[in-house]
Amino acid sequence: MPAHVRIHRQAKTAMQSGRANTDRWVVEFEPESPRRVEPLMGWTSSADTKGQVRLWFGSQEEAVAYAKKHGFMYTLETPRERRVEPKAYADNFSFHRPGPWTH
Repeated sequence: MPAHVRIHRQAKTAMQSGRANTDRWVVEFEPESPRRVEPLMGWTSSADTKGQVRLWFGSQEEAVAYAKKHGFMYTLETPRERRVEPKAYADNFSFHRPGPWTH
């Protein structure tokens, strides 16, 4: 049975305000075995070593081509594009503001 991979574009982390490293596409393997808790130390572990592998590609087409070349079944997650509404600080004090401005 061929392995299943997930192809997606990495989202920005909560610790950054910019969009650095969000243009790369990632291929991640889906887990084949469940995680289990080690009885001695209480750590969560897995026997699946593919869960540690992340492959980075410059475009969506390259990532899909890699999955097809190696015979992987894949799920493609297309990202939602960010919509930015232009705003100005002066709009907070405008007379045409929908609600009243108070201190």
